[in-house]
Amino acid sequence: MATGWAPEGAVQDQIDATIEDEVKRARARLNKGPSLTHCEECGVKIPVARQQAVPGVRLCVKCQEIADQEDEHFSGYNRRGSKDSQLR
Repeated sequence: MATGWAPEGAVQDQIDATIEDEVKRARARLNKGPSLTHCEECGVKIPVARQQAVPGVRLCVKCQEIADQEDEHFSGYNRRGSKDSQLR
């Protein structure tokens, strides 16, 4: 595939970097440690059933839903940069 001035394998390097970043983001979202008794965002008590169902839980259901919606809207990283930065 013709890529202009890009070095050989640059497209694959971008694909690999994007996948690596997504894996890191997914691992960062995993719960760690013991469950909290109160939500770290709003302070509401987290029910014992939720603490047992989701080990390492840190957010109440309402705050977790908000966090999940924010993650849905993450558009990823712009690896191409602006044309101006490519001309420098």
